[in-house]
Amino acid sequence: MAAESKYKELHVITGGGGYPGFCLGKELIKRGHRVRLIDIREPVWDLLDGMEFVKGDVRQMTDINTAFIGADIVYHLASFGMSGRDQLNKKLIEEINIGGTTNVIKGCYDNNIERLVFTSTYNVVYGGTEIINGDESLPYLQDDKFTDHYSKTKRLAEEKIISVNNTETKDGKKLHCCALRLAGVYGPGEQRHIPRIVSLLEQGIVKFIYGAADSRVDFLHVDNLAQCHALAGEALTQSKHFKAAGQVYFVSDGKPINNFEFFRPLFEDLGYSYPSIRLPFLLIFYCALVIEIIHSVIGKIYNFQPLLTRTEVYKTGVTHYFSIKKAQDELGYSPTKQNDLSEVVQLYRQMGRVKSKRKSYFSLSGIILNVVLFIVIFSMIMSYLPYVK
Repeated sequence: MAAESKYKELHVITGGGGYPGFCLGKELIKRGHRVRLIDIREPVWDLLDGMEFVKGDVRQMTDINTAFIGADIVYHLASFGMSGRDQLNKKLIEEINIGGTTNVIKGCYDNNIERLVFTSTYNVVYGGTEIINGDESLPYLQDDKFTDHYSKTKRLAEEKIISVNNTETKDGKKLHCCALRLAGVYGPGEQRHIPRIVSLLEQGIVKFIYGAADSRVDFLHVDNLAQCHALAGEALTQSKHFKAAGQVYFVSDGKPINNFEFFRPLFEDLGYSYPSIRLPFLLIFYCALVIEIIHSVIGKIYNFQPLLTRTEVYKTGVTHYFSIKKAQDELGYSPTKQNDLSEVVQLYRQMGRVKSKRKSYFSLSGIILNVVLFIVIFSMIMSYLPYVK
């Protein structure tokens, strides 16, 4: 007789080589499950006991089926185009976010997997218009309201995931699905947003803030992300009466805060002055538009990282936050950390990323920003002069 496994179930995480996926994997290990990560890039962190990595691409069905063999549940975190220059690569965004999601669903059907948790985003309903304590009854954003392709494809992927809830797998089992709409994720080891901010600080580029001083947005600590995903997976089981099946949930720390105030500890504890200049929101928005245009023309030649995109300006400068009551009531979600950057700051201090006394170095991005600001401000002045009498 074969020895009984010490693990409860096998949980598969697409995008498991990334920061959120790997942190979710650690949480699932704590809960007694075996974890299989699939990604095109290996994790930079050491695998835990009970965790395995499969190098694979969600665009390839052979890779999907290899990773999904024997799985009890799939957490679909793999995506592309969330920020920076990646937002401008429409072809790859569609291949991964739409095509990859289609493959993940097919992989669940072919391997008789009965649970699928999709990682979505606030941006499926938010497009720059103020939202205060929004909930899951809000309609999807329409195509002409999106300022980036990532958000549009995430909406299409979420709609597809929810539409296949309760459909039959290859052997006639039922596939139960739900979606978690996440706020901006942070935590020690996050590799996308915070390193970019610290790099801009080191280049001396972050000299101003924008948007209304009382604007507020949500953030999501990675520990809370992992908790809510694990709870959502459990809420798709019969023992939980399939409570989450066919549902969507907003997930955040549950404590809205001004975007720039959130990052104040990062500025000050690394030795940088918190910006005292506040520029008009529309000025920065049109600067971002010009930067996107410049990137579309010369980005492939110089391979520079856009300082801001229009979507990033919307997400950081306009009030939009959502209630987590549904996730609390139906999933038992309870944030353990709220707007807590202490571990992040400690990590960067340990890395020696504290401001040195030497002058900040120049960068192509800094030069472009100054040129763009000059062009936009000059254009605004010139457009105003005809009305001056």
